[in-house]
Amino acid sequence: MAAVLESFLQHTGIMLLRPIFIVISWEMPSCRGSRSCRRNLISGLLFGTLLVVSAVFGQGQPPDWETQVRKYSQTQDWNSALRIVDQEVARAPQDMDVRAWRARVLAWSGHLAEAEKEYLEVLKASRNDPDNWMGLANVYLREGRTLEALKALDAAMELDPTRADFHAARARALRAAGKRNEARLEFQKALNLDSASVEAQAGLISLRPEPKHELRFGQDTDLFNFANANNDDWMSLASQWTSHWTTSVAGSFYQRGGVDAGKFVGSVTRRQSKWGAITVGGAVGHDNAVIPKSEAFFNVDHGWKNGETTILRGVEFNYGQHWYWYQSSRILTLSSTTIFYLPRDWTLSLGTTGARSAFSGTGSEWRPSGISRLGFPLAGWGAKRLSGNVFFAVGAEDFAQIDQIGSFASQTYGGGVRFEITTRQDVTGYGSYQKRTPDRTDTAFGVNYGIHF
Repeated sequence: MAAVLESFLQHTGIMLLRPIFIVISWEMPSCRGSRSCRRNLISGLLFGTLLVVSAVFGQGQPPDWETQVRKYSQTQDWNSALRIVDQEVARAPQDMDVRAWRARVLAWSGHLAEAEKEYLEVLKASRNDPDNWMGLANVYLREGRTLEALKALDAAMELDPTRADFHAARARALRAAGKRNEARLEFQKALNLDSASVEAQAGLISLRPEPKHELRFGQDTDLFNFANANNDDWMSLASQWTSHWTTSVAGSFYQRGGVDAGKFVGSVTRRQSKWGAITVGGAVGHDNAVIPKSEAFFNVDHGWKNGETTILRGVEFNYGQHWYWYQSSRILTLSSTTIFYLPRDWTLSLGTTGARSAFSGTGSEWRPSGISRLGFPLAGWGAKRLSGNVFFAVGAEDFAQIDQIGSFASQTYGGGVRFEITTRQDVTGYGSYQKRTPDRTDTAFGVNYGIHF
């Protein structure tokens, strides 16, 4: 019996029981005449074995508080997760593993400043855990502090250079810093270490040369309760030749009340990082008295980025002037649009237009109009993205047919969707309903398809 028990102990590696086994082995000869004595000793040994086995194997299981924190984090119940972590910190304030968990939860919940402070406190006490350096680097990346993120990632990789996720994170930081070639090498290293790394694969795809051209086809229709439908078929090509210069050309073919017309539009855009972008262009048309004979316009666009840690991520402002020359009238519009970039890819845009109409035989007149638009994401499946928007417009135009400016007042309700099939293909559609004076309506809808190459 003694030999069997010792073999079991050696086989399982539970050498903590060896002192118990020695005692029992020494006592067992004295129990040879008593079955009850041997039975008691064997029962004691089995009970002790169960206790030690339970203790040894229990060391591989996460503490109950950690399991609860993970569960709450998966459901994004950050208040409950932080409450549990704070209780553990109060119980063991010197336990750096608990403090590291607190930093993670703070970062996941968006409290980046507090997470940074917690990670720095943890790293003061223990600088040998690469995961803590990685956590600090992720906080820096989300704050837009690329250089600090790279330093933290270098420290993590010195401790463990074989982690694919470290190389992928460093590649993200290099990409954010505009160092695309170095980022590509890091993503490739991550993929070499882990061929199944989705982040590394997506990162390499994101660093492919950006498409320079966008070819788009579209069709728009207006259904009136007082006239025949209007149709517009168009095609455009936008080309970004360098980081500073972009050109755009487009052709539109109209059917207005049984009359055919068409026009050609061209523009040039100059971009500069300090002052934004300026676009100038014009159009000429075969008007048949239903569209402008010629047009001219310019736009100035400038934006400010605040980073990802604030509610207002960025602001973009656009101002433009557009001249339309018809056979019997002249139109000048002054427009301004402000776009607010919000968390989770939401946007809010507010626009105003002042239209000056001058008709033959009458004086000129200014009329205002405005539009508000809310954009938001709807769903995502890998590279595929679905987003939507809703808008409301009011004023002296229908925001669809420029030649009708100044002829009525209206209220327009509408919305649209955009489906990104791949990073190089998308489909966009919209619909709107307009109430205009006097008791007239316009139901408009359209769809267009874009290819990037």
